[in-house]
Amino acid sequence: MSAPAQGVFSHFHALRLEPALAGGTAAGSFPLRRLCRFYRLRPPKGRWSFNTEIKGTNAMAEQLWKGRFAKAVDTRVNDFNSSIRFDQRMIAQDMRGSGVHATMLAKQGIISPEDCQAILEGLASIADDLSSGALQIDPAAEDVHTFVEQTLTARIGDAGKRLHTGRSRNDQVALDIRLTLRDASCGLQQQIAELVKVLCRQAAQNTASVMPGYTHLQRAQPITFGHALMAYAWMLLRDLERFVDATARMDAQCPLGSGALAGTTYPLDRAFTAEKLGFAAPCPNSLDGVSDRDFCIELTAAMATCMMPLSRLSEEIILWCSWEFKFIELDDAFTTGSSIMPQKKNPDVTELIRGKTGRVYGDLNTLLVMMKGLPLAYNKDMQEDKEAIFDAVDTLELCLRTITPMLDTMKALPENMRRAAAKGFINATDCADYLTKKGLPFRDAYKLTGCMVADCIAQDKTLEELTLEQFQQYSPLFAPDIYEAIDLVHCCEDRQSYGGPCAASVQLQIRQALEQLAAWEEANA
Repeated sequence: MSAPAQGVFSHFHALRLEPALAGGTAAGSFPLRRLCRFYRLRPPKGRWSFNTEIKGTNAMAEQLWKGRFAKAVDTRVNDFNSSIRFDQRMIAQDMRGSGVHATMLAKQGIISPEDCQAILEGLASIADDLSSGALQIDPAAEDVHTFVEQTLTARIGDAGKRLHTGRSRNDQVALDIRLTLRDASCGLQQQIAELVKVLCRQAAQNTASVMPGYTHLQRAQPITFGHALMAYAWMLLRDLERFVDATARMDAQCPLGSGALAGTTYPLDRAFTAEKLGFAAPCPNSLDGVSDRDFCIELTAAMATCMMPLSRLSEEIILWCSWEFKFIELDDAFTTGSSIMPQKKNPDVTELIRGKTGRVYGDLNTLLVMMKGLPLAYNKDMQEDKEAIFDAVDTLELCLRTITPMLDTMKALPENMRRAAAKGFINATDCADYLTKKGLPFRDAYKLTGCMVADCIAQDKTLEELTLEQFQQYSPLFAPDIYEAIDLVHCCEDRQSYGGPCAASVQLQIRQALEQLAAWEEANA
């Protein structure tokens, strides 16, 4: 494989088309292993480099629609119109769709079995050559669809020209992006699941690590570190569900066969292509089939929502690893230093995640604004969907890929957490609850405890440092068991309401989360 393409074809997926051609010919059974091993293509981090200032065209870049025009398109328009720079990542999905489309055409007698066989073999040869580096994507091609068709035609002749029969780039693009995002969603779901597992493992090790819980960033009530981590696990599990739901709707309808907007006069078997491409059914309306980008918006919304807990957790980590908190220590491999301050150990990963969250939000807004005023059916504005959603996919994937091992190697510092919990009167609510259980109305107990806290602050004391005699000066209801009631560990363990911070509750949450993940894994096996 050539250096520019290194690491591109990293995921393989074998597909064998069922024999389906009219007359029982064998052409439809051609194994597309070589082609469709690219179906699970993941975008490279360093994609092929393209010259963005192309000043001319060549045979490969010849427009498919040149017959209508007596004059060549200005090269500046070519540059402006081209999408090959970003849609080349859909090449595996484009070829898969083309292979299924060709098989359907032959099955319906629209093209000959021989032409179908030539198309399938030609597509497989393109896949082989892309994999080996013998073939490079032409940067002068208008888009990836044009590149594939023109490369195919150059190799197999007139049979390649028949591939596009009964198909428009409009429904072709709509199909390719669905297939691409379906693959992307699957990969992102796997990463979210792994992150949840890491959070569960860290939580299981810290069910007794008492720390302050905060509201308004002020110490509020005692919780455990495990309890805090599981809060993020549950956020991410909801995100996982959003991806599942969005992908299910994406898989519900196949746009291929919608044509440019009004279907076609050819006797297509849209149910066949939908089934072979993994969709539940064809899109019932051809106008909607080519103009729908709801699935892009929905998936990007799921990605934007997923970035939120990543950003919130990142903010917490930034605070927790500061010397002011020092609740955790990040592994050296996931921090950076300073060029001038030798003592620094910076949580750059989390700061970048926090910043990249806004980037994904921007991608979502781009899609919403781009689509809001478009009449039916296809408009060139919709070309702008790909850069936005691909950027969101790549950004979330990068964040998940980095934060997961960072959290897995993170070291909790329970002693520091406990010392922080001992300050700030976070057991004041428990003191008030103690009086309430002794018969004092809660509002009276609340007021009395507030007075006690104010007096302690004035005397630079904590509630635990008060003598029993001093407690009883406030209320005769205080007895020796007050010290147990306001003990920080007891405060956590006494919160046994469902979903609370006690060890048993956190352990239950971990089991529930892992059971939910197991169900997801079984459904997606």
